[in-house]
Amino acid sequence: MTMVMVTSLTITREKEYGTMESLLATPVTSLEIIFGKITPYIVVGYIQLLLIIIFAKVIFGITIVGSILLLLIATFPFIIANLLVGITFSTIADTQLQAMQMTFFFFLPSILLSGFMFPFDGMPEWAQVIDNISPLTHYLNIVREILLKGGGFFDILNSIYPLLIFMIVVSFIFIKKYKNTI
Repeated sequence: MTMVMVTSLTITREKEYGTMESLLATPVTSLEIIFGKITPYIVVGYIQLLLIIIFAKVIFGITIVGSILLLLIATFPFIIANLLVGITFSTIADTQLQAMQMTFFFFLPSILLSGFMFPFDGMPEWAQVIDNISPLTHYLNIVREILLKGGGFFDILNSIYPLLIFMIVVSFIFIKKYKNTI
């Protein structure tokens, strides 16, 4: 979730300082600029995941029964989905403050309604409907299925599909907004 905030702030700061226009004036394409901006955060996302796994195993003594490789592969759509939300917020926001507010508007319901803090089944139906949109809900299902239950690829497909759909929808929103900001 920090990736949403950092990505939205970084690109919004570029807009505020006028350096985005300088980048767009270079011979690289807009898509290459965006890929250049988000690639380091993909690496950061994987570093965060590996640190969490190490802490879970070493410090908290959690037994990991599933495939770490499968988790790394299944994490990619989650990372991309969050980065897409961040860059979409940056195309909407004019200032870093606006980007930060949008991030918190996305971040807090995601954490509270994902089943991380409160059981999903105990939530009212309207909250469950909203939460099924959140990529965090589906990613937590993937993590639980792989690491705690030893699930395989076919066990997580029902959680991968919503992440991919979320990525596609947010990609279309980003492309539409990004074309309007150029």
